[in-house]
Amino acid sequence: MIVLGVDPGLTRCGVGVIEAGASRRLSFVHVDVVRSDPEQSQDLRLLAIYQGLTAALDRFSPDVVSIERVFAQSNHNTVLGTAQAAGLAMLGAAQRGIPVALHTPTEAKMAVTGNGQADKIQVQRMVARILGLNQLPKPADAADALAQAICHALRPAGAIQGGEREEHLTQAQRQWAQASAKYGRHRGVQRDM
Repeated sequence: MIVLGVDPGLTRCGVGVIEAGASRRLSFVHVDVVRSDPEQSQDLRLLAIYQGLTAALDRFSPDVVSIERVFAQSNHNTVLGTAQAAGLAMLGAAQRGIPVALHTPTEAKMAVTGNGQADKIQVQRMVARILGLNQLPKPADAADALAQAICHALRPAGAIQGGEREEHLTQAQRQWAQASAKYGRHRGVQRDM
C-alpha cells in the first residue's frame, strides 16, 4: 500500500510518500515540500500548492492520502491557509478517486514517537529511524508529512475502535493502541478521536 502524507501549509506544504508492505513493514519512497511565494496573491499561492500536490498524486498514485487534520489556533491567518491547503489535498485526491484519511498532529506524533507531545526534532529522529533514513528529513514540514503517512499505515482511520476484537488487529495496531491508552491514562488526556 502506498500512503501519501500531507502536512498542509500555504507557504510550505509537506508531502511524504511511504510504502506499507507485508506485516506493516514501512519503507521510504519520497519526500518534498511544495512551496508558494508569500509575495504573490493568495490565489496564485493556492494554485502553486495545488499543482505541487497534484503532481505528487499523479506521480505516485497512492492508495490513500493521509492529511493532517486542521485544528483551531490563535493565529487565524495561519489556520486559514492551512485549512485551504488541506482542502486542496482533499480535492486532488477526490478527483482521482483516492480515499482520504485525517489524523491530528497528536495522533501522528503518538504513532511515530509514542508521545503525543513530542517536539519537532523527536519526530524527525523517529521518522528517520522508522524509515531507515541516513539523515533527518528536513525541514520539519517534510518530517511531519512522513509522520502523517506512517500514522495512517500503523493506525488507519477507524481501525481501532472500542468494540473491535483484539485478534483482528495487527501487531503495530496493538502497540499503537496500548501506547495511546497508556499515554492517555498517564497524562489524563481525554480522547475523542
